[in-house]
Amino acid sequence: MNPKVSIIMGSTSDLPIMEQAAKLFDEFEIPFEINALSAHRTPDQAMNFARNAAGRGIRVIIAGAGGAAHLPGVIAALTPLPVIGVPIKASISIDGWDSILSILQMPPGIPVATVGLDGARNAGILAAQILGTSDQEVMEKMIQFKESLATKIVKANEELKSVKFKYKTN
Repeated sequence: MNPKVSIIMGSTSDLPIMEQAAKLFDEFEIPFEINALSAHRTPDQAMNFARNAAGRGIRVIIAGAGGAAHLPGVIAALTPLPVIGVPIKASISIDGWDSILSILQMPPGIPVATVGLDGARNAGILAAQILGTSDQEVMEKMIQFKESLATKIVKANEELKSVKFKYKTN
């Protein structure tokens, strides 16, 4: 089984966040790999990874990083593949804003799709949607997933009917 998605993170301290995407890929039965790479501490390995990912069959890269968060942008500069950035609120972070802005504010020609702070699950969903454009099996799983989200809200509204307030009208 060859990976279709690569999850990378600046440090293994990011794993509690990034494993949210890994769990989603397990749910969707999408083969993936997961590695730590640092734009600052292992720049040669990061460059090698980015330049060779497409040739290894990777279709989407999810890159999580905290602090200055250069990893997603560096990878995006070196690969033709779509890169989804996950800003992580790290211990050295300025409430996560440094990570968000470092990933979001890329120069023209180097896009990084950016999810919310610590939003690795959404990154996984976006990667699955990208894969689903050319993989009918993944598309069917995504359709079922979206339907399950709607079902949860319908059920929640049914439960809300039993909540009583003096001036509630529904």
